[in-house]
Amino acid sequence: MSIAELPPLVHPAQELTRDEAERYSRHLILPGFGVTAQLRLKNARVLVIGAGGLGSPALLYLAAAGIGTLGIVDEDTVEASNLQRQVIHTAADVGKSKAESARAAVLALNPLVEVVLHEEHLDAENVLAIFSGYDLILDGTDNFATRYLVNDAAEILGKPYVWGSILRFDGQVSVFWGAYGPTYRDLYPEPPEPGAVPSCAEGGVLGVLCAQIGSVMVNEAIKLITGTGCTLLGRLLVFNSLDMSWREVGLRPGPERVPVTELIDYQSFCGLTPAAETTAVPSIGVAELARLLADRRAGRADFDLLDVREPGEHDIVSIDGADLVPRAGILSGSVVPDPLRTVYVHCKSGGRSAEVTAFLRSRGHEHTYNVSGGVLDWVHEVEPHKPVY
Repeated sequence: MSIAELPPLVHPAQELTRDEAERYSRHLILPGFGVTAQLRLKNARVLVIGAGGLGSPALLYLAAAGIGTLGIVDEDTVEASNLQRQVIHTAADVGKSKAESARAAVLALNPLVEVVLHEEHLDAENVLAIFSGYDLILDGTDNFATRYLVNDAAEILGKPYVWGSILRFDGQVSVFWGAYGPTYRDLYPEPPEPGAVPSCAEGGVLGVLCAQIGSVMVNEAIKLITGTGCTLLGRLLVFNSLDMSWREVGLRPGPERVPVTELIDYQSFCGLTPAAETTAVPSIGVAELARLLADRRAGRADFDLLDVREPGEHDIVSIDGADLVPRAGILSGSVVPDPLRTVYVHCKSGGRSAEVTAFLRSRGHEHTYNVSGGVLDWVHEVEPHKPVY
C-alpha cells in the first residue's frame, strides 16, 4: 500500500435519514463514493483549528459535505479587517466571538451538523485533551509555535491532520500522519529565525487564496475519512496564485527523525520571547510619545523612534518621525540600533514592539522602550483622521 493510499479513517454510521439522503444526493450517486462514504462522513468528528482565513471555507465545506461533528478552536473576536477573506463571518458579526459566529454560519448552512466550540488558547496543557475527542484535525494556523504543537500532539495521539498555509500570494497543503508517513517536522525540522516569516496580519494575503487552499484541505479530509482516492500524505502541494501554478514536492520521513513522545515549550523552541518578558518591558503610551515627539521637534529631546512593522503596513498608516525597521532585521541581528541612544519602538498594537524591546534590552540596549498600543492607539488618541487596518 502506498503511503498516499490509506484505509478509511472512520467507520460508517448505521443509516442516513430521508432528509440526509436528499441533502447529500449528489454524493450518493458518485461512482466509488456512494452511501457508505457518506455514512463515514456522518460518523466523523473533525476539529478545525481557527475560524479564520483557512478555517472559514473549510468549516463551510465540511458542514456542507455532512461531517457529523465539527469542533472549532478559536478564542478571537471578529474584526472588520477579517472580512476580506474570512467568509464565514459577516459585517454584523464584527465584535462577536469568531467561534460563535462560525457556529451560527455552519448551522445555518447545515443544521444536521453538531458543532462543538473550544473558545480557548490551544497550548500544551489542553491540546491532548481536545484532540482526543476527534478523528481528524485541520490546521490552518499562521504561527510556527502552534504548528509544531499541533504536529506533536497529533503524533503522540496517532492522529492524522491536514495542514494548510497561506501568505501573500502563495499557499501550501499536505497531510501529515506519523503512523503512515511524514510529519510537519520532516518538512520543517527546525523553525525559521524569529520574525523571518511574517504572519498574514503582517505580510498580507490575497483573500481568495484562502478558498483555494481551504477547499483542498477539505478534499483531503474527505478522502482520509472515506478512504477514497490518494491523499497528499508524502506530498506537499505548492500553489502560486499569481501565475496560477501548482507543483508537487515529495516528502519522506527523515531517517534521523526521533518519534515525538512528549510536548515541549514551543515558544522557546521557535526562539520567541516568553509573554511574561514582553509584558514586563518598560513602556510608554501614545500620549507620552506625542509629547516626546513635540519636544524632539523643538530640540528639547533626542531619541530614535523605530517602526518594526512590515512595509505594506507602513504604507497604510505611519507615525511621522518614525524610521521603518521591520522586526526581522532586528531579531536576526542584521540591524543593530545604537545601544547608547534612547530608542522607542512601536508596531501595530504593541506585541511585536514589546518583543523587539525585550530582545534589545537582553543585549544591552538599556534605554529601549516599548510604545504600548502601537499605531492603533496612536490613531485613536492622537491622529483620528488617519486610517487603521
